Amino acid sequence: MSTCTLRIAMSGVTGRMGYRQHLVRSILPIREAGGVVAPDGSRVQVEPVLVGRSEDKLRELAARHGVEEWTTDVDGVVNDPSVDVYFDAQVTSRRAAALTAAMKAGKHVFTEKPTAETLDEAVDLARLAMTTGVTVGVVHDKLYLPGLVKLRRLVDEGFFGRILSLRGEFGYWVFEGDGQPAQRPSWNYRAEDGGGITVDMFCHWNYVLEGILGKVETVTARTATHIPARWDEQGREYAATADDAAYGIFDVEGGVVAQINSSWAVRVFRDELVEFQVDGTHGSAVAGLNRCMAQHRSHTPMPVWNPDLPVTEPFRDQWLEVPANAELDNGFKRQWEEFLLDVAAGRPHRYDLASAARGVQLAELGLRSSAEGRRLEVPEIVL
Repeated sequence: MSTCTLRIAMSGVTGRMGYRQHLVRSILPIREAGGVVAPDGSRVQVEPVLVGRSEDKLRELAARHGVEEWTTDVDGVVNDPSVDVYFDAQVTSRRAAALTAAMKAGKHVFTEKPTAETLDEAVDLARLAMTTGVTVGVVHDKLYLPGLVKLRRLVDEGFFGRILSLRGEFGYWVFEGDGQPAQRPSWNYRAEDGGGITVDMFCHWNYVLEGILGKVETVTARTATHIPARWDEQGREYAATADDAAYGIFDVEGGVVAQINSSWAVRVFRDELVEFQVDGTHGSAVAGLNRCMAQHRSHTPMPVWNPDLPVTEPFRDQWLEVPANAELDNGFKRQWEEFLLDVAAGRPHRYDLASAARGVQLAELGLRSSAEGRRLEVPEIVL
């Protein structure tokens, strides 16, 4: 069987996500495994080209991982005819221009999100993709998580009956940076640099809701900057101008009400950093990154409210774990493999720039909803 090799320019690999999730946990394991095997037995191998602004960091990463090529010349690599795919994990403010240049140069594109700082830019990117004919993919990693794969399977099998609601909790305490180092970069907390949890997470919640339940029809949001001052990577205090928490309520098609809390100023008292509970007339399920627990109507106990007595019901013990029934690898790697096979076959990827534009739209509407104190409809995006 034949083997083709795709050269991938990976921009932003010196950052946390670009390095850890995309290079180390996805592309390098695919390369080491001899590529991705297509249904016809052919293979798609990968060869990364590391792209960034720091020569020292790129040189060190290339040596550490046995990558032959690296460059600080983004324009050069985008216009290099031997490069097949451009991947972007830069800060959001640089993304739209880079994706535009790559698509105009005929490169297939795989990108983190948000794809742009504004809805207009995100829509322009989606329109450009339609005219170039390249294969474009946007990272929708949470839909590939084992927990959400199991949750989606329950939806497809009709386990819930009529779905009533979804509750989501995401977040953890991000240290301010004065006593202990912050786990996230300082630009995340500066609105002028494209930071903010609404911009960061509502694009995720849009595709999660679409992928599990259906189209988002309205949004009501309340954002907050709970921690007004933080310390940057050089130990300097700065004003946090972006929101670090967002509390959203979403009407989803079919009459489903979803509410998702997102916060970098919350301490975790749950099994995983993100959890989603779906409730329906015939059953409920709680999904995290890996596990999914379910309770069918026939196994639902009858709790009785009595504030004068301690609770004796072992509520958690009354749920059953949903089995994987398949090997569910790292979600980032699994989407990379799907995207690479789409590139090799010359077909569209299912999560495209139109989907990404809807995520940017929901973030913009969420911020506006909070500022205006009202519920907003989510209009259809026409490309």
